[in-house]
Amino acid sequence: MHISVLLTETIENLNLKKDSIVVDCTLGYGGHSSEILKRIPNGKLYSFDQDEEAIASSQKRLSEISNNYEIIYSNFANIKKELEKRNVFKVDAIVYDLGVSSPQLDEEERGFSFHKDAKLDMRMDKSQSLSAYEVVNDYPYEELVKIFYEYGEEKYASSIAKKIVKYREDKKIETTLELVDLIKESVPFKYRNEKHPARKVFQAIRIEVNNELNVFEKSLEDALDMLNVGGRIGVITFHSLEDKICKRIFKEVSELPNELKKMPIVPDSLKPKYKVITNIIPSEEEILNNKRSRSAKLRVIERLK
Repeated sequence: MHISVLLTETIENLNLKKDSIVVDCTLGYGGHSSEILKRIPNGKLYSFDQDEEAIASSQKRLSEISNNYEIIYSNFANIKKELEKRNVFKVDAIVYDLGVSSPQLDEEERGFSFHKDAKLDMRMDKSQSLSAYEVVNDYPYEELVKIFYEYGEEKYASSIAKKIVKYREDKKIETTLELVDLIKESVPFKYRNEKHPARKVFQAIRIEVNNELNVFEKSLEDALDMLNVGGRIGVITFHSLEDKICKRIFKEVSELPNELKKMPIVPDSLKPKYKVITNIIPSEEEILNNKRSRSAKLRVIERLK
């Protein structure tokens, strides 16, 4: 069962009206979408996903609430292109929940989990060719180090990559637990006992397979562009890399450039078009009820002009 993180806080901060046009960039199992739909009886909801199982599950859930929604089978990198195809050029609210949904983690055959044995996969979109198997077995040592270090912030990136490259000289790495064992053998014993030693490497591979950071950056820039005046975007991130991208982009569009800060009076035409509304982390109660929420952060921005 997937529990949406920071659900109430996100919905309350989107400033929804009865006739709002809303985009859920990360439909998943419909947690945010179903709450949004209840609040926009005369509006329209467009929800993006590229996971067929999540779409099928959400379709049933949403259809029981209302029919003023459309599920778009596409990556949210295509937010602008897909909405323009539907003659939608401006919207009132946009939400991103960048966590991997619990059912994806829990389904063994998807290969996202380092607790369960499965074929190395990790594709959000099962139709794409690149999977975790290719990353682990085909990427050169230097590329693996770069991915583990940059996307996983893994301090033992080099020794883990070395172990993988050595092992695959004799045989391909086929499964998640095979990879987990190699990671465990590559790090000090003390490190193994702190947190699961494969956590950061699995995150890094998943980000690489799904091109998550580049996709998010492009999508967020397009989303800001499509927002109506008074409209808001809520972004829930689960690790520092996504949060840094979100924070940087929000800062760029909501703060005066340094050279203007020295001016005694700034003309309205040069003032920022956006304003950061809030940053929220889960309550202790939510973290107790849903351990996966502990690293979450919600950032909200509003268009002023």
